[in-house]
Amino acid sequence: MKSQSVVTDLRKQIFTEIARVAYESEDILSDIEAIPYIITPDEEPKYRENIYRERQIAAERVRLALGLSLRPANKPVHITAGVANTNIAEKYYEPPLMQVIPSACDKCPDNEYEVTNMCRNCVAHSCIKSCPKGAISIVNGKSFIDQSKCIKCGRCKAACPYDAISHKIRPCAQACGINCISSDEFGRAHIDNEKCVACGQCMSACPFGAIADKSQIFQLIQAIKQGDKVVAAVAPAIAGQYGPKVNLAKIKTGLKKLGFADVYEVAEGADMGCIAEAHHYVHEVATGKLPFLFTSCCPAWATLTKKHFPDLAPEVSQELTPMVATARKIKEKDEAARVVFIGPCAAKKLEASRKDLRSFVDFVLTFEELNGMFAARNVDLAACEEDTLNTDASGAGRGYAVAGGVASAIEQCINEYFPETEVKIAHAEGLADCRKTLMLARAGKLNGYMIEGMGCPGGCVAGVGTIIDPVKAKVFVDMQVKGSEEKIPPKELEETAERLTKMH
Repeated sequence: MKSQSVVTDLRKQIFTEIARVAYESEDILSDIEAIPYIITPDEEPKYRENIYRERQIAAERVRLALGLSLRPANKPVHITAGVANTNIAEKYYEPPLMQVIPSACDKCPDNEYEVTNMCRNCVAHSCIKSCPKGAISIVNGKSFIDQSKCIKCGRCKAACPYDAISHKIRPCAQACGINCISSDEFGRAHIDNEKCVACGQCMSACPFGAIADKSQIFQLIQAIKQGDKVVAAVAPAIAGQYGPKVNLAKIKTGLKKLGFADVYEVAEGADMGCIAEAHHYVHEVATGKLPFLFTSCCPAWATLTKKHFPDLAPEVSQELTPMVATARKIKEKDEAARVVFIGPCAAKKLEASRKDLRSFVDFVLTFEELNGMFAARNVDLAACEEDTLNTDASGAGRGYAVAGGVASAIEQCINEYFPETEVKIAHAEGLADCRKTLMLARAGKLNGYMIEGMGCPGGCVAGVGTIIDPVKAKVFVDMQVKGSEEKIPPKELEETAERLTKMH
């Protein structure tokens, strides 16, 4: 399966080597220290100006993949410093989750207009005429922008008939819909963790792979090796992630090869969630008791609301998310089970780290990280036999993976079980759109609405932990939804939903 970029190839290498060490090593500390030399074995650099910088970056990626923070620049610290103190019984994320690797950041220009060699020094000089600050002149036969005078208005770019003026924006900052990213004193990207909601879009946007999140691969494999009963709760966005011929029945076989004891669909938790939120809408919003209902399944959206619009935070649904409801169902059946949520999302790592949820979700793994584990154990999913799936998930629950799917599932439940209730729906995807929607809600423009928010444009299929193109992923999810025997969750699930989606 063709990868999305060289950056994702490098990330897979890191996850694969960490998993290989965790599974096989008899001298873990030494083998971890050796990983940067496995990643960059030659003396000639492939991507940077020298091999030493490449290995420095690889070392920091290893640290993050171990769940540890980056090393200080002014002290000698081993890659493995802190590994011995990791505790698999707890959430091991030293905040912050999302970090900029200083040695990897290329110090991209941030919001700067620059004349390229496309300039023809035309007679019109439209760029000069359009500039309100006199920042543009002709130097050596082409236009030149004095950055000390430029106010970044963009009029020169709009006026140029040859599109000879480039607007340089830091890719990570452009991807962030809530302006969390600025430049530090060295010109490197800086994430404001007071604003950040850990959606990870900056990570996927950085063409240098300078932003990465932390992983629990190492701790998860230690749990498997010590004999814990580790159970996977798999998000519906997994459809198609490992190839067109790989279905969940084959993935279950592959997961068992990795040491997992069983596999559940998180779509079952989504079914419970959409029933609970359908009741919430009908009895609270449609009756006018509450102004609107915000869905809660996307942690980036929920965190955005709580951090940036705290006055609207009470309107976020209090039902437990599909991840947590599924984990709760698993632990209700077997208290000894260690639950691993496997999904597309970085923000789920922080959700699962909340103290009030730790008893339900033990680990969070992305599809990308899991791919490294499969590679480490030489598991060919396409060649795997199909295992038996014990699941009652509906098409509505599986549709949670795409933007609009959550609201659609809730609407279907309302139309079926409360046909006399009129449903008003709004949905937003991407943090910038989510922010606009929250502003409209605050202004009273969305009263009576059920409002779905997705931090990633396209929904969960566009999460930063995915492997394939979101457009292709949506096709696979749609096929899975259409192929589901049950189209919506049955009404008899109401009692179970009431029990498992409420925090007691």
